[in-house]
Amino acid sequence: MNSGCTLWFTGLSGSGKSTISQLVASRLRALGARVEVLDGDITRTLLCQGLGFSREDREENIRRIGFVCELLSRNDVIAIAAAISPYRSSRDELRRRIPNFIEIHMNCPVEVLIERDVKGLYKKALAGEIKQFTGISDPYESPVSPDLTIDSSSESIEAGVAKILCHLEKLKIIPRAGAELPTAEREVKSIPTFN
Repeated sequence: MNSGCTLWFTGLSGSGKSTISQLVASRLRALGARVEVLDGDITRTLLCQGLGFSREDREENIRRIGFVCELLSRNDVIAIAAAISPYRSSRDELRRRIPNFIEIHMNCPVEVLIERDVKGLYKKALAGEIKQFTGISDPYESPVSPDLTIDSSSESIEAGVAKILCHLEKLKIIPRAGAELPTAEREVKSIPTFN
């Protein structure tokens, strides 16, 4: 592998960020990459415990996740963040700070997400039981120029994963499919890592 990077998945709740990020991580590990996934739901309870859902707290949440991604990626780890990250300014700040920052917009119309509603969150938000719910009672600012857009209402998960891996190949962050890894990388690949 040439270097670390940060894959930043942004999108509304239920758009597929966690699902696709875990699959991408699995494929990258199979290629011998060092990968860490920071899922928004998990970081909320561990790294960002005590933060609420005001704009200031949401921005602080993203800043903290971004700081960890920055540390990982500059140490040749592929950091994968899957967080709603509703504000464009927060994501733009991360892009300025983190080299090899790749913004992936998981795009899905809110009507489709309401229909899916896997966790029942949209139903509660629409009934007023959940306040400050992004996409219903709180804003979501879609990326203007994301590096990649995956429309999870029409594209399959597999197609999305392939699109991301292809992008990483073009950036020479991972080897081209079918390319032979250099000897040193083959040796590193066989060493167990703390993933």
